Amino acid sequence: MKTWKELKLDLKFFWGSLFYLTYAPKAFIYSRWRDAVEAQYFTPSSEQKFDKPGKLLRAEPISSGANFYFEQAELEITFLTVDLVRVDWKPGIPPIPYAIARHEWSEVATNLEETNEYWIISSTALKIIIGIDGSLKFYDNQGQIIREEMPPERKVEGWIHQAKLRTEERIYGLGERSTPLNLRTAKETTEKGEITDRSKTFRMWNYDAAGMYAPGSDPMYLCIPLYLGLHSLGSYLVFYENSFEAFFTFSDVAKADFVGGSLRYYFTYGTPAKLLETYTELTGRSPLPPKWALGYHQSHWGYRTEQAIREEAQAFEKHDLPLSAIHLDIDIQVGYRAFTIDPDRFPKLPSFIKELLDQGVRFIAIMNPGIKHSRHSNLFLEGQLLEAFCRLPNGELVIGPVWPGWCVFPDFTNPVVRKWWSRQYEYLLDVGVTGFWHDMNEPAAFILWGDRSLPKPTQHYMEGRGGDHREAHNVYGLLQAEAGYESLSKHRPEQRPFIVSRAGWAGLQRYAWTWTGDIECTWAAMRITVSTVVGLGLSGIPYTGPDIGGFQGNPSAELYLRWFQMSTFFTFYRTHSSNNVENRAPWTYGEPYLSIIREFMQLRYRLIPYFYTLSWEATQKGFPPVRPLFWNDSEDSQLWDIDDAFMLGDALLVCPVFEEGETEREVTLPKGHWYSFWDDQIIEGSQQVNLPAPLEKIPLLVKAGSILPMEEGDKLTLHIYPSLSGTNETQFYFDAGDGYGESRLDKFRMVRFEDGIEIFWEQQGEYAFPYQTVKIQLHGMEAKAAWVNGNSVDCQGNYLVTEQFPQMYVAGEFKIH
Repeated sequence: MKTWKELKLDLKFFWGSLFYLTYAPKAFIYSRWRDAVEAQYFTPSSEQKFDKPGKLLRAEPISSGANFYFEQAELEITFLTVDLVRVDWKPGIPPIPYAIARHEWSEVATNLEETNEYWIISSTALKIIIGIDGSLKFYDNQGQIIREEMPPERKVEGWIHQAKLRTEERIYGLGERSTPLNLRTAKETTEKGEITDRSKTFRMWNYDAAGMYAPGSDPMYLCIPLYLGLHSLGSYLVFYENSFEAFFTFSDVAKADFVGGSLRYYFTYGTPAKLLETYTELTGRSPLPPKWALGYHQSHWGYRTEQAIREEAQAFEKHDLPLSAIHLDIDIQVGYRAFTIDPDRFPKLPSFIKELLDQGVRFIAIMNPGIKHSRHSNLFLEGQLLEAFCRLPNGELVIGPVWPGWCVFPDFTNPVVRKWWSRQYEYLLDVGVTGFWHDMNEPAAFILWGDRSLPKPTQHYMEGRGGDHREAHNVYGLLQAEAGYESLSKHRPEQRPFIVSRAGWAGLQRYAWTWTGDIECTWAAMRITVSTVVGLGLSGIPYTGPDIGGFQGNPSAELYLRWFQMSTFFTFYRTHSSNNVENRAPWTYGEPYLSIIREFMQLRYRLIPYFYTLSWEATQKGFPPVRPLFWNDSEDSQLWDIDDAFMLGDALLVCPVFEEGETEREVTLPKGHWYSFWDDQIIEGSQQVNLPAPLEKIPLLVKAGSILPMEEGDKLTLHIYPSLSGTNETQFYFDAGDGYGESRLDKFRMVRFEDGIEIFWEQQGEYAFPYQTVKIQLHGMEAKAAWVNGNSVDCQGNYLVTEQFPQMYVAGEFKIH
């Protein structure tokens, strides 16, 4: 016989299923209508012609590059920097530069040469050989070939572009993917669930998973046509500035097949860090988030009333758990309508939000783009007058079923519509809502078959030149995020905006965070999350994380705990779950899980200075805080395929546990020496080791030579992990945690000697140091004596307490020699 809890879960699932079924008739009608529209306006071409460029006829120099004229095409190559080049094949619809943040570049000196068999265009750092047939070869400044491209093929619409891959070459990127980190190892799955030998085809089409997805699902919510190649001679990055639907495969060749648009792409080479720095210089870097956003967020699709949210926040206080934000789903709205919060269930919203803020908890509201198609909706009437909604070629409104019922969809490719949409956030900001999460913005519509979006003939303004949904679909969520970001920036200029967006495209990092969507609650799903998060980081998206425990289903206590431990080291730290499962919170499973989770949450908050510095680094360099193990050692091929562990910055190596009952796990270490975070055991790198992983811990290692800052009230503890020899440099960023006031950068240089370490502290910036005292905690050495600014100070075990100092020397005996 089932327990009462099991019966309640069955009942929840039943009502949840019934809830979805109420939309089935509309989904059926819409699916048939969409198919009819696409059949009416899109006639499949019978022409199967593929044009290659033909013979190269001539070339001429231009500023920072050259034009090349072929029999069937033109090629423009422009050096934006000495090692970043834009390659533009013509003809084709020029892309609207939604992804591009930097448009002005200094002139680059280039050299154009002709030989009997090819042309050469080069800078001081990069040489490109243009074959007479349209093939391209890219060489680094050492004369090594980094990438070899085949002649492109021009279709009736769109292009096919291919490049040869080396046998050992790995491929990463493409935005959000639920596959192994190395995309080249991903294989297709048959309808029976059998894995084939064929390389997986990745679709570029932002896609609503409709409540649940499993590992291997493709496409997903956030596609970016960017990939990194890594092989024995180095690494490179290619970004295609084309938002049309496309298909990528990686076998012996890397193939990009675009259904429309132009073939404009950007190429650069260098270390992985250099690649991300260059790419984000082109497409923009994430603004510094408010510090509170790096704390813990709680959410559930099911908080219907003010009292339910109040009780949730009070439970965090009762259990002595930190909480920075609560996210509210569509069930707080009136009829699931955008920009509404039900006044009957939230009768004193401004005072209630203030009540939460007094507890340090922010109120985050959901926002979907679909607008109720009803003359009783002022938002609909305003949009009608502005001609703000998407239409078909015959002028008919595109109307599709989403949560409010039949909905229309704002055309965010129109700047007037973006401005109008921006104004809608203001009254919710006035009542105290801190931030927003954008959902269903692929854009998504309910269907019974076919594509979960608008009909492809749907017309879009596209900044005035016009276009259809094939081009606008992937940028829809990006442009909604831009409108929201502009609203928050203008309405609250003294605060930093906080937006989380499910969908997006290249450049989303300028406006929003993201999360990994409606993943199932399984151990396999938890494991693939590492690849998804790291892959997003390598695609320029630094702030992301999963629904802890998974969105759909009820994880076991152990699975939730292990998922929580892993997520403690991701940038976006949030539990969220579906409306037809048990509400999930840190205390759901009782002891010992609650106490273990509390320790990890407290560790997360102590590590905020480290997370905040990594966030600042992302604004300066574009580096993702969560990184692959090969980030700083890309020449070590043993690290190329590791996707069951990750780096948090340069200091921390995180090794989650992915199997039920597992109490140890194998870890492949990068070179150097590594300290166990938990017991200071020192382990030599460049090898595979088995590390203990009891239920209350996961393997967490600190790189030798690191200084790790941890906050405890008004005290900052600097955890010192000496290296074997030499000098190590570290820097930490501090400011008020929000707004745009003064800041400071504290730079540390640690020098290892035979009998001690010397630490130099250089301070820059006008912001006052925010801590009363500094604790120096030593690891891997036993202190015998210490001097600060030449004056002897007391050592208490392996730590000492001091104030700011320019120079310190600690003498002692090392565990590592």
